[in-house]
Amino acid sequence: MNNFEFKNPTKIIFGRDTIKEIAQEIPSNAKVLLLYGGGSIKKNGIYDQVKTALANVDVTEFGGIPANPEYATLMDALKVIKEEKITYLLAVGGGSVIDGTKFLSAAAVYEGETPWDILTKNIRTENGMPFGTVLTLPATGSEMNSGAVITRAETKEKLAMGGPGLFPVFSILDPQVITSIPERQLANGLTDAFTHVLEQYMTYPIGALLQDRFAESILQTLVEVAPTVLKDPTNYQAASNFMWSCTMALNGLIQKGVPGDWAIHMMGHELTALFGIDHARTLAIITPSHYKYNFEAKKEKLAQYGERIWNITEGTTDDKAYAAIEKTTAFFHELGIDTKLSDYTKDYEGTAEEVAKRFAERGWKLGERQALMPEDAEKIVKMAY
Repeated sequence: MNNFEFKNPTKIIFGRDTIKEIAQEIPSNAKVLLLYGGGSIKKNGIYDQVKTALANVDVTEFGGIPANPEYATLMDALKVIKEEKITYLLAVGGGSVIDGTKFLSAAAVYEGETPWDILTKNIRTENGMPFGTVLTLPATGSEMNSGAVITRAETKEKLAMGGPGLFPVFSILDPQVITSIPERQLANGLTDAFTHVLEQYMTYPIGALLQDRFAESILQTLVEVAPTVLKDPTNYQAASNFMWSCTMALNGLIQKGVPGDWAIHMMGHELTALFGIDHARTLAIITPSHYKYNFEAKKEKLAQYGERIWNITEGTTDDKAYAAIEKTTAFFHELGIDTKLSDYTKDYEGTAEEVAKRFAERGWKLGERQALMPEDAEKIVKMAY
């Protein structure tokens, strides 16, 4: 195993009817900005629960944060923070709202002129404005980590940011919230969490036995509960296992002591920026091609994954590894997720070249060995057409 440090300061409040506990977590003298998305929380009762819990707190609201948190919208929210002298942020939503709130946490204390520099110049936030979250859509794990991804429509960019100052102070996870989530979004959440684990697991053996099994346990759980979550989101047992798996997939634990890839995400982000495709679906587009292209470098872990997750026991290492890729693709299809770019847009020609151009301009080298060059990304994206 590699050397590592691990600290996760986020307090998790998990279980039925826990939204009311916001009242005990936010200082009574705080000036709170309540952030949310398109308004679904006003239809499913979550908004009312939050407002009831905040009855004795000074609250300003900002809604309309889109599915890929948009820089221009967030800059409007930043104006509210400055004008209203906000001291505490509360994100009520899924990964997009929480990521947007993390950007605002950083931007609220940023002393530079252009907050977009936080993303383009990889500025780490050591101390942001404090914030909490009420998770409404399990998927990204943003409720228990310090990373975020922000989109800028005018430049068609989607970039990541982070830093130790961007962990939520607390996050409330009530599995009952998934009962009102559309099946498409549930499928996205399952795919997103599954791919998060693969990015930290599907590299090369490093003797991190416990880390491998942590990762495998999350993958196994997602595979097991997926059919029930999609068919009957009111099943609390399935919902709770789904929600906790999504959080554990990206709270930092399984990445410690092991190499990480994340090339799938970097390529996927470009597809979202260019075409507006759901984040999880871009991951499903890239994953099979990425593993086939990097087969020799990844086949040992692919074979192990095939044995332990998909019970593939016959054949050589190569046979098991390739079968594991096919099983993964089939799993995405079973969730209702298409795995080719041409399934989502007719305008895919030239996409691979554009992605490679962007990566070259940024000087990016990707993958667990930093050996995946822009020209490799071009070939992988083209394979995914």
